[in-house]
Amino acid sequence: MLVSTKWLKEYVNTQDLPPAELGEKITRAGIEVDAVIDRSEGLANLVVGYVTECVKHPEADKLSICQVDVGGGEIDQIICGAPNIAQGQSVIVARPGAKLPGGMKIKKAKLRGEVSNGMICSLQELGIETKLVPKSYAEGIYVLPEKAEPGTDVLSYLDLDDTVLELGLTPNRADAMSMLGVAYEVGAILGEEVSLPEIEYTEAADSAKSMLSLEVDAPEANPLYVAKVVRNVKVKESPLWLQQRLMAAGVRPHNNVVDVTNYILMEYGQPLHAFDYDSLGSGNITVRQAKEGEKITTLDDTERILSAHQLVITNGTDPVALAGVMGGANSEVSDETTTVVIESAYFASDSIRRTSKDHNLRSDASSRYEKGVDPNRVIPAAERAAQLLAELAEGEVLAGSLIFDQLDKQERVVKVSPDFINSRLGMKIRLEDMLDILSRLKFNTEAVNNQLIIEVPTRRQDIQIEEDVVEEIARLYGYDEIPATLPRTDATPGGLSPYQAKRRIARHFLEGAGLLQATTYSLTSEAAATQFALEPTETTRLLMPMSEERSILRQSLLPHLLESLSYNTARRIDSAALYETGSVFLKGQDELLDEQEHLAIVMTGLWIDHSWQGEKKAVDFFVAKGIVEGLAEKLGLELSFERGEMDGLHPGRTAFILLDGKRIGVIGALHPSEQKTRDLKETIVVELNLATLLTRETEALVYTQVSRYPTISRDVALVLSNIVEAQTIEGVIRKAGGKLLKDVRVFDLYEGDRMDEGKKSLAFSLRYFDPEKTLTDEEVNAVHEKIIKALTESGAELR
Repeated sequence: MLVSTKWLKEYVNTQDLPPAELGEKITRAGIEVDAVIDRSEGLANLVVGYVTECVKHPEADKLSICQVDVGGGEIDQIICGAPNIAQGQSVIVARPGAKLPGGMKIKKAKLRGEVSNGMICSLQELGIETKLVPKSYAEGIYVLPEKAEPGTDVLSYLDLDDTVLELGLTPNRADAMSMLGVAYEVGAILGEEVSLPEIEYTEAADSAKSMLSLEVDAPEANPLYVAKVVRNVKVKESPLWLQQRLMAAGVRPHNNVVDVTNYILMEYGQPLHAFDYDSLGSGNITVRQAKEGEKITTLDDTERILSAHQLVITNGTDPVALAGVMGGANSEVSDETTTVVIESAYFASDSIRRTSKDHNLRSDASSRYEKGVDPNRVIPAAERAAQLLAELAEGEVLAGSLIFDQLDKQERVVKVSPDFINSRLGMKIRLEDMLDILSRLKFNTEAVNNQLIIEVPTRRQDIQIEEDVVEEIARLYGYDEIPATLPRTDATPGGLSPYQAKRRIARHFLEGAGLLQATTYSLTSEAAATQFALEPTETTRLLMPMSEERSILRQSLLPHLLESLSYNTARRIDSAALYETGSVFLKGQDELLDEQEHLAIVMTGLWIDHSWQGEKKAVDFFVAKGIVEGLAEKLGLELSFERGEMDGLHPGRTAFILLDGKRIGVIGALHPSEQKTRDLKETIVVELNLATLLTRETEALVYTQVSRYPTISRDVALVLSNIVEAQTIEGVIRKAGGKLLKDVRVFDLYEGDRMDEGKKSLAFSLRYFDPEKTLTDEEVNAVHEKIIKALTESGAELR
């Protein structure tokens, strides 16, 4: 909604506030002012000129030499290239030294040998958009429709010394889609009264009913319809003030009849339509539902096929308008029109919304009907239009109106207690202040038995329940006046829960390890929904997806994270390591969703790249495994791994991650075919159930003094079947080693010519330690022999 501050002052005293300050107050009260537009910005030294003589330029067919009276008896020669320039016109002249939007400065010049002292301007050159310029002047200069004194300042004459506020309205504030609605809002903010237009005109002796009849066959969709007849109108250009107000409001002027209907739309927020009475083809207006397949050509010269649920205005037989959306071309007002029928009606919002959607046709009228118009402005709007047509088109308004009225126009009553308002706001506002705010809003209010009985004006259809009143009180009292308080609770506000604290630790560890955090979509395609899922279940599809690529809730983080990796590598980022913590969605019991937080990692390229030292190390399975083990250690947990297989992962480089023997994740290299499909090189992926890790109870961290006693190491090399995993042997060693065995590490694997077929050699380093004394060789040897015995019994051979 574009609001001219000069126009606004006709209805409410704005206290001469600067437009920017007024806009700030409106924004603070709940309606955001998106922009403050100075219509005179960049304009200077523009005057009204009168063309006393106009002849063709002798050296250029498309140029004219004009002698222009610019005031004070001064005649300037100006060369003009507009096709519509002519002698006897009042025009806009930019004199030498003038400024135009875009930083253009006007200087004296010579055009094809002739001196030009300035420029005759179009409205576009004054910064007005072409779509707002009257069509007759869209391709040339703007000819002032009224005789003006030469030398008059153009900015004040065209009302360009004005500022427009652009309001960003939410759908519930349909009342502010009119100048009167904004006036009520500003009046409430500033504590000023609102002046409504005075409607007064002389009626003709003949009655409107003598020329027109009205029938409404669809009262549910059209409970109120008003028609007035104005005859002997003279269709012509609107006066300058009306054209400029419409352009300031973002509406293109057409002629005085159409402009009046648009003016009322902007002033009252009530859509009107003007029919050419003679083009109706009958003295009847009938409102009915369309017949299936019926056709109408609308004002945009488009033939439209109608459906039975759409509401139309007819001449008793044929449709002449698509009710509330757009008029028909067969009854359009033209220069030959002499008698006009003014339509003002209340149409059901759902009917208009459906019709507008069916035809993909949105207009200023339909947008207001969809949001709801004030039922008590329908008749006054028609009367205001009749008044303006009598003044501006010299028309005779026939006595009376044709009215069909089955609309309930009673004001809604909302009851709310001051205690309810204060409890919802968490503060104390005095009853006197509440009553003052409601009075400024023009809500008739009575305080009875600790209850506010409020009669809500029909213009404010957004006020329905108690909470709506709370919002009105709060926004006009001032949101910035609501004190900032902390919630009352036994715990310290703002602290992290244990789960959140552990998740932060996990993220910090991963970022410290060199991974970058990514965030991907929770919605995916049918093909990718269960790919790499740890526990695949039935998928969950959206009822109304925007696309098939975003139609299913994901069950794994890896598919989209791999897409991010492909996106980066395609842009020559060959080494990348990403992680994501996010939710996956599994179908649980009773068709309810089980939302679990997972962690996923994807890595490709080089992990170490010290080019100067000549040291490079590519990402591999064990780099990712080390990161997972480091994370588990940071969280105070111990994980184990077992060989595994999963579709999309390399069968020989995949392991499942276990916590207390329960599978919680997977780690592996991407299968070569999957790498080729995604255009990736060697890629390692990890996904695990982060929620399980973070919710697992761990013992409190206990620090012990560093012992002064040394450790003793022993190495052992074993010959094993090549299908036996190192982790299995490590378990045997730890179990047999008892409390003196401090650490076990694999340091060598050999599978070569010296080994029998199907055999391998694993070498372990064992470290023994007693925190209370120095171990002797005899004590260490006793434990070591026990370990050797256990290994032999498990099938291992000493090498």
